Amino acid sequence: MTTIKPFHSRDSASEHVTERRLPRYSAGQVRLPMQILGSAETMDRETYWAEHSHPTHELLWRDSGVGTVTIGARTWTITPPLGMWIPAGVPHSGWTPAGVVVNAAQFDVDEPPISDVPTAVRIYPLLRLLLARLQTLEPQTESYVLTEAMILDVMSPAEHEVLLHRPTAELLAPIIDAVLTDPSDPTTLQEWATRLGTSARTITRAFAAETGLSFNRWVTTARIQHAITLIGLGHEIQDAAVDVGYASASAFTTAFKRITGTTPAQFRAEPPIIVSD
Repeated sequence: MTTIKPFHSRDSASEHVTERRLPRYSAGQVRLPMQILGSAETMDRETYWAEHSHPTHELLWRDSGVGTVTIGARTWTITPPLGMWIPAGVPHSGWTPAGVVVNAAQFDVDEPPISDVPTAVRIYPLLRLLLARLQTLEPQTESYVLTEAMILDVMSPAEHEVLLHRPTAELLAPIIDAVLTDPSDPTTLQEWATRLGTSARTITRAFAAETGLSFNRWVTTARIQHAITLIGLGHEIQDAAVDVGYASASAFTTAFKRITGTTPAQFRAEPPIIVSD
């Protein structure tokens, strides 16, 4: 079993990890000279961004590989099909493994946001192409302005998102720690109830109150989020399935599609878009 610690428990002091600290801005505190400003950076080392906020709306996406964004007790996984929209002024932290190109676009606050809350965005091939093209153009030119308008027109929230809400209830702490440390942990709801000296119904209510999910759905989400990270880091799909507790490829595929809206094979096959000058 390959263990990948969740973002909040990573040791950012490791010699193999870079931690970045950025300022906290309120929405609109700094203005852009254009509607959208794009950037791309290849991360030579595993990198953490301590909690910060932008004066602009931000869209994060990947052409390949994975990353995470954490806001409060919620962690979203960024994948090639799924980007992340973060409204201006919202504090967030992030993680990206080494070798991944971090793509980002800052949107001026005068532009209507696609959502007033943090939201996953489906990165369709056309949107990916437009975002990449924007970085090849001279700002303020007719082509740049036209590309900005097209991006704003085609961008929309995703139907699915890979979001894990970590409950804070003391009762659930042993369960959360066990599953996040080892997503293949087979302990059932009833076994946890016995171990914790409570009832399965009490645990179910605690999960629903904080996450809106049942125990089983939360565990499945944690497993699939971990599996996506493994696949994004280059692990074989079957190995990732076993690592998160699925002996059957069909069971893993069913769970993966229920959480993400796509199959593991389709997720891995998502092609990058290469834009020429």
